[in-house]
Amino acid sequence: MTESAGSRRHLPTSPFHRPAPPAPPIERFDVGDRVSHDQFGLGRVTGVEGADAVLVDFSGRRGRILSPFTKLTKL
Repeated sequence: MTESAGSRRHLPTSPFHRPAPPAPPIERFDVGDRVSHDQFGLGRVTGVEGADAVLVDFSGRRGRILSPFTKLTKL
C-alpha cells in the first residue's frame, strides 16, 4: 500500500512543511450592491443578515446566499 505525496504529513520543523495559505477576507455587501452569482447570474442585494448571509433579488427570483460568499462577486 503506497501513500501519495499529497497525503503525507510533515513535521512543522521540516524544510518541506508549508503552512496553510491564509483564508481570503470575506467580502462585505451592502443593500443596493449589484452582484453576480456563478449559478443565478446578475442580481441586487436587498438585505444583509450580518456577516452570515445576504438576500439577493435575481430578476424576480430571490435568494439567500450564505457566507463565505465564494460564488458571489460585487460588480
